[in-house]
Parts: sequence; structure tokens; C-alpha cells
Amino acid sequence: MLDLYETQIGSRLLLGTARYPSPAVLADAVKRSGTEIVTVSLRREAAGGRNGGVFFDMIRALGARVLPNTAGCHGVSEAVLTAKMAREVFQTNWIKLEVIGNHDTLQPDVFALVEAARILCSEGFEVFPYTTDDLVVAERLLEAGCKVLMPWCAPIGTAAGPLNLSALRSMRAHFPDVPLIVDAGIGRPSHATIVMEMGFDAVLLNTAVAGAGDPAAMAEAFAKAIGAGRQAFGAGMLEPRDMAVPSTPVIGTAVFA
Repeated sequence: MLDLYETQIGSRLLLGTARYPSPAVLADAVKRSGTEIVTVSLRREAAGGRNGGVFFDMIRALGARVLPNTAGCHGVSEAVLTAKMAREVFQTNWIKLEVIGNHDTLQPDVFALVEAARILCSEGFEVFPYTTDDLVVAERLLEAGCKVLMPWCAPIGTAAGPLNLSALRSMRAHFPDVPLIVDAGIGRPSHATIVMEMGFDAVLLNTAVAGAGDPAAMAEAFAKAIGAGRQAFGAGMLEPRDMAVPSTPVIGTAVFA
């Protein structure tokens, strides 16, 4: 089980709800993924008007817990205001905090992120910060009151997979007791398996599933890949070796002249 702010979660796949071809396809993807948490943008919900209400009713009918996000925010005050509005709309203290600093890479503004996290944590929010793989930033977010970290492995929507495995390994080793959810940049189930084998606790996906030819089938594939990676990590994997090691013992085998 995954413990997020003292809430026990069975699935280690968190699923985004944007850019699906239709609500029916989204609903099917959520069901087949087995996810228990879906992210929802307040801006998407509010912009939808009457349709937005129907969309949220559909999400609630699926039984998934909503993790609202501050997607599209570019400053502290904007992110804090959006978070407060999301708490009223979705009736939850959970918030995925995004404060974007670069329009091209969608890289977080880590300075504004830490400040916004400090404000929100002091006001009772349970913050899931979308951050980089920088250890110093991670330390500051924890000091601000965050109990979960969500480092990227590549820029949002690129599907590039883990670009800096060394940094991700360092983050996992440096924060062994902090739930770490890889968010952004994963494009294939094999990418998800890699980070789960490294000991990360969960993966958050959107584009890789919503943009697939068959989103529901892809959601199921990711769920299986994440499960396999977590099981492999728990089982204890062999580390790479510099020399070949025979799988069959050579002692006691027959020798022919």
C-alpha cells in the first residue's frame, strides 16, 4: 500500500484526465488502469461550464479520488488562489502544486514553488509539488511542510522517459522515507518500469495514455508495467557485473579429453 498524507492507496498509478478523445474513453481508461487517484485541473472544470459539472460527476461516479492541480499557473499568488478555489470546488485539502517557470520546457519555477508550498502547507493543504530532480529544492519543499515529492523525469508531454537516471537515483537514496512520485515525461510502459525498479513509489501519467491509439489499453499496460517494476524492486534485483558469470555451475561437470 502507498501512504500519502496518512491515506492508504492500493494503486501506484495516478492518472491525468486531460486530452482524452471523449469522456467515455477517459472513463474506460480510468477503469482499466485500476487507478485510485485522478488529477483534475480547476481551469478545465471551470471552463467547461455545464459540461464541466457533468465531467466531475463522471469522475466521482468512477470512485476515484480527485487530486486537483494548479496547472497553468506562473506565479505564487496565482497558484495559491487557484489552490484555494480548487479546495472549495473539489472539497479536498489535496493539491498538486504546479508553478511553471519556463514556457518552452514547462520547467517548474522552483523558487516560487517553495514559497507557494510554504503558504499552502501553513493553511492546511496537503501539497503534492511538481518539481525537478534537484536535491536542494526537495529539501526546501520538505522544510516548507510537503510530505510527498513529485520530481519530473523529462519535460511535460515529451514522452522522452528518464533523462537523468543518476539524479533520480540520488533523490531516491537521499529521501528513503519520503513518498516519491515520478511526474511528467514518461512515454512508454518500459519507462515506468525503470523508475519503479529504482524504488520510486508511484507514477503520474497523462499524455502517454490520453495520446495513445487505444488509451484504455495503454492505461492497462502502464498499470501492469508499474506493478512489475515495483515487484522487481521488492524482490531484490541483481546489480550489473563487469564479468560474465556462468548460470550453470562448472564444478562437477564432465570433462572430455
